[in-house]
Amino acid sequence: MRIVTILGLLLVPQISLASASGGAAENLGLTGSFLGILALMIFVFAYSLVMAEEFIHLRKSKPVIFAAGMIWVIVAYLIGQSDLDPHTLEINIQHNLIEYASLFLFLLVAMTYINAMTERNVFEALRSWLVNRKFGNRALFWITGFIAFFLSPVADNLTTALLMGAVVLSVGAGNPAFIAVSCINIVVAANAGGAFSPFGDITTLMVWQSGHASFFEFFSLFLPSLVNFIVPATIMSFTIPNEQPDAESDTIEMKRGAFTICFLFMCTIATAVSFEQFLHLPPFLGMMTGMSYLFFYSYYIKMTSEEESDDFAQFNIFSKVAQAEWDTLFFFFGVIFCVGGLGVIGYLEIMSAVFYDGLGTTNANIAMGILSAIIDNIPVMFAILTMNPDMPLHQWLLITLTCGVGGSLLSIGSAAGVALMGQARGVYTFFGHLKWTWAIALGYAASIAVHLMLFAP
Repeated sequence: MRIVTILGLLLVPQISLASASGGAAENLGLTGSFLGILALMIFVFAYSLVMAEEFIHLRKSKPVIFAAGMIWVIVAYLIGQSDLDPHTLEINIQHNLIEYASLFLFLLVAMTYINAMTERNVFEALRSWLVNRKFGNRALFWITGFIAFFLSPVADNLTTALLMGAVVLSVGAGNPAFIAVSCINIVVAANAGGAFSPFGDITTLMVWQSGHASFFEFFSLFLPSLVNFIVPATIMSFTIPNEQPDAESDTIEMKRGAFTICFLFMCTIATAVSFEQFLHLPPFLGMMTGMSYLFFYSYYIKMTSEEESDDFAQFNIFSKVAQAEWDTLFFFFGVIFCVGGLGVIGYLEIMSAVFYDGLGTTNANIAMGILSAIIDNIPVMFAILTMNPDMPLHQWLLITLTCGVGGSLLSIGSAAGVALMGQARGVYTFFGHLKWTWAIALGYAASIAVHLMLFAP
């Protein structure tokens, strides 16, 4: 009944308000019109295809890019039929383009560094080391979880989940129960770890670049994030017998230059933080400056390599750029422009009225986190940033936390979960994850409680 009520509100044009967020122009207030409803249906259908990607094998970027184009065709027609300033369309397009460009350039640099480290066997060497230590299953459960928790703030949660997933698949061969529970633990840990760092998740990056919280203010989420991981991990660990796995792995060494590239990545992060913290320049500019470090290093190793056949001489930085997750980057374009177009029509104002005015700020932020498990935290967070509700710092940190860890409630709620379902196909499944949703929900509730206690007046 509540869902019907919310949908009804979304379709009533009279309560659409003028947008006052983020530099975007006044919305049209046409959520109840035929074209307004059509735009919403286009987005719903496109996102249904995104959620079904695992089954229909259609890359997620394709439907949302098409939907973005169709929605903005509708927006352009509606603006043309209104008495708004002709520049309204241009202002809104530029607003969304700036949002996307900032995110795109930042992520492109991060992905390039991750690809370079992957090519130098940084992550494979770590996996090999863990497998060859002959840890017991219970010890490995906790080790992979903690590594995922602390690696995710630096690398993205997707890369972290795949790396740790490869470890448990190597040592857990023939033990599907161990693999399934360990994969759930890795997803929870990677998402929780990414929530307390601007670099750990797309949503934290978006909040940081929007200026709602400074770089170091995110670290106040460390304790709530740790609780979010520890609570379900403790519960699940009791189901794992402390057996010794039989799996073996060849020793893999890092290639020459691996440590240097890792160091340059740390320097790049420091540059981005310094640009934002001390110079008030956007973080993506610091990341692009850091990209030049890798460019110069690539030039140096080519000039100093004595033989063309030398492995180091074959290192090509532009191939690492080409290997970026372009489907993901284009997906972000589609999502941002879809949500932005719906915002111009007036839907985000209605969403703000229903959630933030109707439920209250704290309850709304908790509900948004749960919603991110069903949809995805990226469109949810971008919608919130576009609505730009008037919230104090601790509430912006709360929504960062809930959107970051809420995706752990379901296997399809985060990129880490979807990726591991593909990597451990048939072993780590949607329903296998669902069996432990109650434990993950306890961690979700506990992390929120800890955060609210830390910021209690």
